This record gives sequence, structure tokens and C-alpha cells, in this order.
Amino acid sequence: MADPALFPHSFLTDRFGLRLPVLAGGLMWLADADYVSACARAGILGFITAASFPDLDDLRAEIKKCRELSDGKPFGVNISMLPKLVEGEKTTDIFQLIIDEGVEVVETSGRNPEAYLPMLKAANICVIHKVPALKYALKAQAIGVDAVSIVGAECGGHPGEEMIGSMVNTVLGLERLSIPYFIGGGIGHGAQIPAALAMGASGVVIGTRFLSATEIWAHDGYKQSLIDANEGDTALVMGSIRNTVRALRNQTTNQVQKIEREESDITIETLLPYVSGQIGKQAYETGDTRLGLLSAGQTLGLIDKIEPLSEIVDRLYTQAREALLRLKEATS
Repeated sequence: MADPALFPHSFLTDRFGLRLPVLAGGLMWLADADYVSACARAGILGFITAASFPDLDDLRAEIKKCRELSDGKPFGVNISMLPKLVEGEKTTDIFQLIIDEGVEVVETSGRNPEAYLPMLKAANICVIHKVPALKYALKAQAIGVDAVSIVGAECGGHPGEEMIGSMVNTVLGLERLSIPYFIGGGIGHGAQIPAALAMGASGVVIGTRFLSATEIWAHDGYKQSLIDANEGDTALVMGSIRNTVRALRNQTTNQVQKIEREESDITIETLLPYVSGQIGKQAYETGDTRLGLLSAGQTLGLIDKIEPLSEIVDRLYTQAREALLRLKEATS
């Protein structure tokens, strides 16, 4: 028999029947049906990354596969929108597909999702908008999203330009938000879950810590690179074009940092030969992590082995329970 929800009255565990109030944030190229359904079965909420399936038929098939593998447990889809609407963009079609397939929850990021809220609300879909700073969370709250994720300085991927850390983001949310919010960036230990809830959050967002899961399709050589790394083995790049990324330190991050130090008038075209997503995808496929912008956060220091996602979640559950016991002893 599975352990009961450790925090039964949090927004996530109450609404979706989760074991832990944990969002497994979308992972470009990696968050497919195998991984996301493993999240569902383990009692956390995962998201298929729509951008990994540019063909709508492929995305539809992935959602159907995930539903078949999830044992009736909830899962969502991540929709990362470009900062500005561009000709030929399929965002509206993706949202309609999600509605047609009966998906319960979406994780949006990038530009303001306001234009899509009426269609999503009409379908009773929960909208969680991911932002890098509180000021964007306040805007998302104002337009009517159901919840926000604030993913700050320590995170892999896009920590934003303000580089505000998770401890600060959590209490800022407590003081200024009235909707449920989740904290990401440097989250990878179960003790951080009750800590986040105690500071006002409704749950946490975890990405990097799950990258060594067996269900992540990437090459074991890639996962071993994460195991061999520690919390100091990330680098910040692309700040020159106001699109900061935290990634695993490698030849690519070193080269991009050199360009950003030494050159002026840098554009995305300057950096694209080094940071193209296809290069990173090759690293996942081959296990050679010397090249590519491989998003990774500071919880690299907590990754110690390749193991099934369920075992990682079991460990988070145990760690969270032990943290609650320590708190009880400290206050008794």
C-alpha cells in the first residue's frame, strides 16, 4: 500500500491527490510519456514538454501514451511560449489539442498566457504559470491563472535577470501573493518541502534532481556526468542577450562566457552556433557532455546515482517526514 499524502491539505495534494506537493517541471527533449507517467505513478505531478514534439500528431500520441501508462493518475503538459507571437506559431492549436485530450493541468511559461485563459478556463484546466521573479507572478495573478511557479537563481535553465534566490522568493510570495505558488531553484531534498510550505508556498518545483532517473531517456553517460558534478559545476551564460541560462559547465559554456566577455553587440545569432538546442539534444543521445547548453541547477550536488524515479520520490518522502519530526522535536 502506498504511503498517504504527507501534506494532504496543500493545493497540489488536495486538488490532484498527490503523495507529495511536488511539480516535476517540464524538461526540454526529456519530459516524455515514460518520464511523466513515472511521475504520476510516484505521486507527483509531471509535464510533457510540448516543444519536444513540434508535430501535433506526435504530441497527441505522446499524451495518449502517457495516459495509458499513468494508472489513472494526473499529469500535465508544459507549453513554453516565445516572448512574442510569431507567424506560424502553433500555440493556439496546442492548447486546443490539450483541451481535446482532456488534460487536467498545464504549465505555461514565456509570454503572458492571458489570451488563452478563456479557452482553458472553459475546459476546467488548471493553469500554472512559471516565472523567474515575483513581479511576473503578480502579473500572472492579476490576469487570473490558478497558480504560479517562481523559479529563481539556483535553477537550471532560465533563472531570470534579477537572480533572486529561492529563500527570498518564498517569503516574498507569502507577503504579496494571494493565489497558490510553488518554489523552484535549488530544490532537491525532501527537507526543503516542509520548509517551503512553512514559508507560505503550496509546494515545490524539482527539475535537476530528477535528471538521473531511469525513466529519463538520455544516455547513461550524460547522467554519469551529472553524478560526477557538484553544486559548483554550473555556469551562467547568455546574460548578454537578457536570456540568462544556468547550465552544466563544459566547453560550450566556457566558449560562450569568453565571447560575452570579449565581444560587443552580441545577438542570439552570435551565440546560436554554440547554444542551439539540437547540440544539447546530441549530448543527451550520445552521452558526450562536452558540447551543448545542458540546463542544470545547483542541486547537482545531490545527484548520486541512476535510479528509478519512484526511488528518488521515496527518498524525498522520507527526508520530508524526517524534517517534520526534527521540527516537532525542536518545538516540543
